[in-house]
Amino acid sequence: MNDSPDPGGTPVTPRRGRWRWGGRHARLAGALAGVVLAIALTGSALAAWRASTDSAKPADSPVPAAWARPVVDADSLGQRSGVHITRVAVTGGGGLVDLRFTVVDPELANTLHDQETPPALVDEQTGLVVHELLMNHSHSGAYKTGVTYYLVFENPGNWVHRGGRVSVLLGNAQVEHVAVR
Repeated sequence: MNDSPDPGGTPVTPRRGRWRWGGRHARLAGALAGVVLAIALTGSALAAWRASTDSAKPADSPVPAAWARPVVDADSLGQRSGVHITRVAVTGGGGLVDLRFTVVDPELANTLHDQETPPALVDEQTGLVVHELLMNHSHSGAYKTGVTYYLVFENPGNWVHRGGRVSVLLGNAQVEHVAVR
């Protein structure tokens, strides 16, 4: 924008910009409105989906219906599945969940690895079912009374985290609201 005269002595007037509202600005505003509309529609669709899945499972249970088992308290788990939970902790930089349990009835504890009721954890905040054991580990051999055993679950996406709560599914029972260390 130079108003000084050119070498010939005539003043140079600045050229008008080519930015008019009807050109690029309109296309930019239209694209932006389209993005905002797409985000709003996606959000409302996700909210509707979440509401429909929340109403499909019982309001008092964080466990998906396909995985649900009879709910017992931590003390009654020994009578139902033969074990007491001693610890649930996130390990391996957040990529694993370590479940420790002590056997109180070896006969009942043998049901822990039944194919119909595999061991699992359900993150109560997200409803994510964590059931893949690290390297497909499962106990073999006879359980012994008073011995503490462990299951190490893969924690995809680090969904289960310290300070959270999980439902522990062992045998034909589930214990809800177990604190994660």
